[in-house]
Amino acid sequence: MKGLVHHPKWKGSCHNMTCNNKLIGAKYFRRGGLFEKDDIISPRDTTGHGTHTAATAAGGLVSSANLFGLGTGTARGGVPSARIAVYKICWSDGTCKDADILEAFDEAIADGVDIISFSVGFKTPLDYFKDSIAIGSFHAMKHGILTSTSAGNEGPELGTTTKFAPWSLSVAASTTDRKFLTNVQLGNRVIYTGVSLNTFDLRSKKYPLIYAGDAPNTTGGFNRSISRLCLKNSLDQDLVKGKMVLCDVFSSATSKEFLSGAAGAIMRSSAPKDNAISFPLPATHLSIEDGSNIFFYINSTRNATATIFKSQLGNDSLAPYVASFSSRGPNQASPEILKPDLSAPGVDILAAWSPISSISDFKGDKRRSYYNIISGTSMACPHATGAAVYVKSFHPKWSPAAIKSALMTTATPMSSELNPDAEFAYGAGHLDPIKAVNPGLVYNVSEIDYVKFLCGQGYDIKKLRIVTGDESSCSNVNNATVWNLNYPSFAILTKPSIPFNRTFHRTVTNVGSKISTYRFRVTAPSGLKIYVTPRVLSFTSLSQRRSFRIKIQGKIDQPIVSSSLVWDDGTFQVRSPIVVYYNQ
Repeated sequence: MKGLVHHPKWKGSCHNMTCNNKLIGAKYFRRGGLFEKDDIISPRDTTGHGTHTAATAAGGLVSSANLFGLGTGTARGGVPSARIAVYKICWSDGTCKDADILEAFDEAIADGVDIISFSVGFKTPLDYFKDSIAIGSFHAMKHGILTSTSAGNEGPELGTTTKFAPWSLSVAASTTDRKFLTNVQLGNRVIYTGVSLNTFDLRSKKYPLIYAGDAPNTTGGFNRSISRLCLKNSLDQDLVKGKMVLCDVFSSATSKEFLSGAAGAIMRSSAPKDNAISFPLPATHLSIEDGSNIFFYINSTRNATATIFKSQLGNDSLAPYVASFSSRGPNQASPEILKPDLSAPGVDILAAWSPISSISDFKGDKRRSYYNIISGTSMACPHATGAAVYVKSFHPKWSPAAIKSALMTTATPMSSELNPDAEFAYGAGHLDPIKAVNPGLVYNVSEIDYVKFLCGQGYDIKKLRIVTGDESSCSNVNNATVWNLNYPSFAILTKPSIPFNRTFHRTVTNVGSKISTYRFRVTAPSGLKIYVTPRVLSFTSLSQRRSFRIKIQGKIDQPIVSSSLVWDDGTFQVRSPIVVYYNQ
């Protein structure tokens, strides 16, 4: 967890390490004080993940940054002038305990951070009052601090996003326009192109090539149907030692099998190839078709050989689109709140790395680097964090909701053809930090509005206070409908081919031109009718508020139907996505 701060109000400190004018706070949390032998009892990063995300959000400029020659260029965080405080909550056993998460939030709030970046999460959705991240980020919101979170890496299945609290920002991972390609050359000189991050240079040396199904560990009780998948302990190490091995699966776990002496791994599968992964040995990921050609080659010659070349930089002309691993909506806790909120770059991201951690996350891998290339919504989150800090630097008194609204309503719409899950993949669209500084209008939300939202969710007083941490209570006044939370997006859960009629109430605040007139523009796809009242919003001063209603009715016969509402004054275009869907 990272906090980005403005120095003059800072109250934090550094524990068991020396900080500087960039890293001005560093603390660690381990309730119970039980540590593993691999733990470093300090805020120091032992895995590289925290270093990578912190550098992405606010790292300084470093020329010629690269991973063993890959991705060479100038590295720069979102806001290089920002200062960073780190809060270590995860340890070598893989645990990130709720008590430590909540304490870290409390410490960050007390220290005086401006924005919290939280690239940690759970694999399964939790209800608000059971979710320590939702509770901690609510407390941060109460103190004027926006929490930027990673949407999760459980995609592409629907309903997998685990960060859906409306008071925090949930960020999906999208691709960049570069990709890393790794070629395999067979002994017959035929070359196939795969995807991976291969830093090894074999100097075109040819190695014997074997199919994993032909090398089962029979003494261990495995047969070819298991060994072909290169599962743990399934291969005969004597048969694969010093050879290239063709596997019928793509998984980073398979590389554990090869640390004892295989020359390389060629993996064939139908799994998406939208991000590159590092392995502790030469490796690449091929399509089923190319892998089948290699299998045919193995069986057509007595002396099959192959080599894997060092990765090269390629271009992805379709970018940006949401990565297959990025968790999708809909929101499992509040179906009327669209999640994730937006997307940001999260694929093949080059950023700083802890030199005490291997670049492939395997202990047997001795390669060390000050930079690494990795993918995940953990990488997308700090991009959005940096953008939030950038916006706050221009508008230091804006609320967390106003900053979030600015990021969402200025996001660039993305292609539903490249992203079949549409807004459930990318939310409001792709992050645009420059436009977010001047959004024109913002949808503001206060603490009491979130309390009304939770009351509308059916929380009793006991559960409500677990989240809010105060004496909040629900009454007829507070029991607001969930869909009337002043959110910068609209979602309707309905049933297939059943007519529906829903009215949303929203209020926008003028932060653009002092005198302005906004007119609405909507897209109404087949099956929907959309009415907006009033049709014009006129402002005569900054900070002036205007309310409107949007009525959506009709019926749908497909799982998700997308639309949008845009308020346009000729200078600013304030866009909100509209999603009508039914559960699949």
